[in-house]
Amino acid sequence: MNSIYSQLQSLDEVHLNLGGGTGPLLSVVLALIMFGVALGIRVDMLKRVFTHPKSVLTGIALQWIGLPLVTFLLIVLLRSFLPPMVALGMILVASCPGGNISNFISSHAKGNVELSVSMTALSTVFAPLITPLNFLLWGNLYLRFARLTGSLTIPQLVIPFWDIFVTVFVILGIPIVLGILCAHFFPKFTQKIQKGFSVFSIVVFIAMVLGMFIPNWQLFVSYIIFIFLLVLIHNACAFGTGFGGASLMRLPRADRRSITIEVGIQNSGLGLTLLLNPSIFDPAVWNSGAVHYGGMLFVTAWWGIWHIISGLTLASLMRPKPMKA
Repeated sequence: MNSIYSQLQSLDEVHLNLGGGTGPLLSVVLALIMFGVALGIRVDMLKRVFTHPKSVLTGIALQWIGLPLVTFLLIVLLRSFLPPMVALGMILVASCPGGNISNFISSHAKGNVELSVSMTALSTVFAPLITPLNFLLWGNLYLRFARLTGSLTIPQLVIPFWDIFVTVFVILGIPIVLGILCAHFFPKFTQKIQKGFSVFSIVVFIAMVLGMFIPNWQLFVSYIIFIFLLVLIHNACAFGTGFGGASLMRLPRADRRSITIEVGIQNSGLGLTLLLNPSIFDPAVWNSGAVHYGGMLFVTAWWGIWHIISGLTLASLMRPKPMKA
């Protein structure tokens, strides 16, 4: 037990070689991806889903409330193994909106793609408010819990709600609104650029992830066993939250598949963007003295890789099953 804790805590001292301009470049790429996602969102599609709101409201509740709550309970359960920065990294991932690749994975699973797109759109549009609010709420709740249990001795950390709000609004909120407006007012132009733009932006994003991973691959190999197991458990809990909640509400099987995937696929790219923004996680506060947040970076970065693998695997297992409820 002490060995796992000390190994994970040692991540805080590790400095990833990400380059000086990685944060701003990642923000631009993520904004382009969200614009591309929004090109596929139609107002009529959203209207059709909201004529039967039970599924979308269930999915959003599970993503905004269920996953952060389950994450906090998981952290409490594993508190003997988890150092503070790793735990905060899990909370940050759980606070992010649904990932942009979830719509493709939902389609591969033969889920309700319209529901998937609607959940992605809603979680992304409201991310400027929900992401910082959840991170502030559950992050501070964890910090108080950690101090009460004696597992936190670092100075008081202030979670910057306003800075997170502004950043998420700029790189997610504005692009997705512009994409929806473009699709609505310029449908022919949108049809011409949509597929190519989406493919281009995702390829660029993957190239960026590889560009960050390759210079640091030896570090990931050194620590991968502990991070792999932790993210695997957390991600499985996320999928389980989506499936369990949707099943409890007795939703159609296609809806259950989409909600399961939406809750389990998080926009960890946004988490990395926030962590690399010095106006949010000021290195003078979060990466000096007794405070180091390398653990948050490792958890968030590996989530971005693993949830694609697990999501596609889960979708492939769902796909052959009959669609009867």
